[in-house]
Amino acid sequence: MIKDKHVIEAIGRAKVTIENGKVTKVEQPEIDYCPIFNKYHKMEKITPEAIKKNIQYRIDDFGMCTPQRKVRLDDMLSVGISEILKTNKELGNIDVVVGACDGVGTLLMDDPEIIQGVGGRVSALVSTTPIPEVIENVGIENVLDPKTASLDPIAGLKMALDKGYKKIAITILPSPLIKQIREMNLPDDVTIYILVAHTTSATEDEIKDVFEYADIVSGCASEYVRKYAQKNKAYYYGDKVSMYATSEAGHKLLDNRLRKTGKDLSINAYPQNDEDIPNPLL
Repeated sequence: MIKDKHVIEAIGRAKVTIENGKVTKVEQPEIDYCPIFNKYHKMEKITPEAIKKNIQYRIDDFGMCTPQRKVRLDDMLSVGISEILKTNKELGNIDVVVGACDGVGTLLMDDPEIIQGVGGRVSALVSTTPIPEVIENVGIENVLDPKTASLDPIAGLKMALDKGYKKIAITILPSPLIKQIREMNLPDDVTIYILVAHTTSATEDEIKDVFEYADIVSGCASEYVRKYAQKNKAYYYGDKVSMYATSEAGHKLLDNRLRKTGKDLSINAYPQNDEDIPNPLL
């Protein structure tokens, strides 16, 4: 029997282990302050104790990493990656999202509510094990490997192509896979949108690839994202933890969400306001 064990990189890029619905290990965070968590959770300083409390809250609130996992949830942020994807799926600009879910692994999502529910309140998955109830809720036919809950975005993308999807969005962490995806030999009628999250501590080479090959990137606490955004005069929304468009296609996806929420469209005004940003930038 596979042990119930889920490892995520959460607030402050701290690695957190969850077993049988309880937080069993929290490593030291790499950053001390995040304006988003301070705003929503009054977390003035990121500590292992504060992280454990927040993760246990997520477990108790919507069942993260448990059989009680709710896969349809309301918007968490006004303009986060899952919200951008949800809106553009509703508008018909995206057919499917290749993403990852705790208890499921890599999966395909063509339901806007599931796109939001899966991605909106969960940090980066390092590893996860199968939870049959969650796999059933997202649809076993949409799961890359129900037996192992493996995390393999390239295999997930190929699965989407095999199913005949044409407008495919993929959420991914900074890695050489971004360039690999962009250089894939695809049919002429297929469009791939690459959205990059969890950029804190990413290397300069990885972020350089993000700005060359991806469409949207979350700034998180990345020094290099802000550096390359400034260099490229990328369009963005928000100053505290910005969402950047790294391509014209990404710019359109971002502005579609802003229109949906009645906000001003993205800007490319530099230098950015740095009065209340994550600390330190890494």
